[in-house]
Amino acid sequence: MTEFLIKIFIGKNKDASDPAVRGKYAALAGFTGIVLNVLLFIGKLVLGILSASVALIADAFNNISDAGSSVITLIGFRLASKPVDKEHPLGHGRLEYISGFIVDMLIILVGFELFKSSLDKILTHALPNVGNVTLIILGCAILVKVWLFFFYRKIGNKIRSSSIKAAASDSLTDCIATTLVLASAIVARVWGVAIDGWTGILVAAFIFYTGVKAAKETIDLLLGSPPDKEFINGIYAFVKDYPRVVGIHDVMVHDYGPGRQIVSFHAEVPSDSDINIAHEEVDRLERDMHEKFGCIVTVHLDPIVVGDETVNELRALAESCARETNETFTIHDFRMTKGEKNVNLIFDLLLPADCELCEAEAEKAVAQRIREKNPDCNCVIRAEHPFV
Repeated sequence: MTEFLIKIFIGKNKDASDPAVRGKYAALAGFTGIVLNVLLFIGKLVLGILSASVALIADAFNNISDAGSSVITLIGFRLASKPVDKEHPLGHGRLEYISGFIVDMLIILVGFELFKSSLDKILTHALPNVGNVTLIILGCAILVKVWLFFFYRKIGNKIRSSSIKAAASDSLTDCIATTLVLASAIVARVWGVAIDGWTGILVAAFIFYTGVKAAKETIDLLLGSPPDKEFINGIYAFVKDYPRVVGIHDVMVHDYGPGRQIVSFHAEVPSDSDINIAHEEVDRLERDMHEKFGCIVTVHLDPIVVGDETVNELRALAESCARETNETFTIHDFRMTKGEKNVNLIFDLLLPADCELCEAEAEKAVAQRIREKNPDCNCVIRAEHPFV
């Protein structure tokens, strides 16, 4: 069914990296979610009122909040796709995240209100009137939400959209919530026990949890969360095809919304290379990466000595001393200068984000270990943390 809808609404061009195609995928996901969730809302609300089931009414409002989420997501995608202008030279991509945050707040509010209604239901001890139609509708609703989960997941992965992936997770949570409502309806009909209010509280808790979890993920995106590991690994693998680039470091990824990423890093090249040829290769690398990954790329040229035996030995010494201090420590930007009596080792020390040592302590520990092994070495170390 998903492939059929994609074939009808997306057409032959299925390149998800194309902004226009990406917008079509988002529109398909949004409109599908709106139609199905509105139908579920109407059916559950009518049955909930007729059967006096607060759990069913809570589940109905859960569905309408999902429909509202789809509407705001669609608006967010439309606004995010606006071209750059004077006030926003990096585009409007983060509007998608802002719209997602608004949806998250609405979900939390719905969960809170339904919790209060369910609490009132517990205090009244009223038994809901459950018929066959109610059971059938709830069973169908579960099947619809299971399909929506796979539908959203496929499209979310295809266009790498956090908001649509969140909708997939929300659909899975809805399956659990509706299953609880179905179970309470069966208990009320078969055994005559009123657990409707307690079920409503569980559904409200699911809604509240979903909203808080989604809000945290959206806030992380706005604050600047680490890029996808697969994306970073792809960059390192891609650079290996350029023989004049010995290695890369100081990789940074700035995210200004889906499809609007700025990547920068330092590319190490042999110091005895022809600067014009090395620059030409780095320029080609930038262009090729832009075409491959669809992002803006800026590469800084870093010349390093690779053929000097003394430099290589001292670099190996610095690397081993860094690992001995902490097995996660690495170095880059290594340079050596000879003084009248001492040899200066100048390099950057990369610390993990959760390192127990502060920068100054790490610098001092590595420098001390180097001097213990080679007293003639004077260390100039700058500790830093990774950005990816």
